[in-house]
Amino acid sequence: MLLGTASSNSNGSITSSVSANTEAGFSIVSYTGTGSAATVGHGLSQAPEWIIAKRRNASDNWYIYNSVLGESAYIILDSTAAAVTSSSDPWNATAPTNSVFSVSSAASPSSSGTMIAYCFHSVDGYSKVGSYIPNQSATGTFIYLGFRPAFFLAKNASRT
Repeated sequence: MLLGTASSNSNGSITSSVSANTEAGFSIVSYTGTGSAATVGHGLSQAPEWIIAKRRNASDNWYIYNSVLGESAYIILDSTAAAVTSSSDPWNATAPTNSVFSVSSAASPSSSGTMIAYCFHSVDGYSKVGSYIPNQSATGTFIYLGFRPAFFLAKNASRT
């Protein structure tokens, strides 16, 4: 998956620097937060289903948006906690669009720091964003993706 050189994206209220592969449904977005609610251009051709965001110039958590959980919930990737549903969520209780994602004034992805965000949407035969419910069977749960994955990431969203 090749990404081009980063280019300026002024689709949101914060100008971002984006390197995107729209065919693969993946972009890397760099921006400087304002500490206020804002929108950030992501460079994809459709709304991201999964966003990982982190402040780069300070020690902080990795905040996750997943479309399955909805815009008012988030997961902290480097925590054992379940998904959090809160009115002060990092995504400003707003689902991403085909041009921007939203950040609130309440959490790290909007802080006055240098931020990085990795944005993904599913591409048939290439990548899949979703969820599953384990079946507690000794053979495990079968998850049909439509392709053989090279990488699989799972995190429990309902409990620690």
